[in-house]
Amino acid sequence: MEDSNVMDLIETTERLEAVAAALEQAASRLEERQGTLAAAAEERVGRIVATVETAREAELERRLAEAEAKITELTASATPQSHGRKTLPSSMATMLAKQGVTLELGASGASVEAAALDSALTSLSIEQRIAVKTELRRAGLLG
Repeated sequence: MEDSNVMDLIETTERLEAVAAALEQAASRLEERQGTLAAAAEERVGRIVATVETAREAELERRLAEAEAKITELTASATPQSHGRKTLPSSMATMLAKQGVTLELGASGASVEAAALDSALTSLSIEQRIAVKTELRRAGLLG
């Protein structure tokens, strides 16, 4: 009876060894397959990221081109406006005339002599001086 138990034990051990070998083979196949799937997934993610980045770059380039065109358009339209006005309001011209400041016509248009303007504006408050000079700059008469 002892011999039959030993034989049963040997058979069971052999079966367990066969099962262990089969599990090792299955584990190695799963490991290989996981490596292959991971490489494929990494390649797909790389392509997706490249596609998204390319689309984002194209969008940014398009928006940059639009912004540059708008800046060019605004710059072109702003240039004539800054030098468009060459006259002063009548009240400003009258006030300057009372102070003895005259407008000189030159090759570049009318202008005001800076020394005469400063001496004429000494009786005004600082705010009023700033307002007069701003108006003269706006009219293109003061540099």
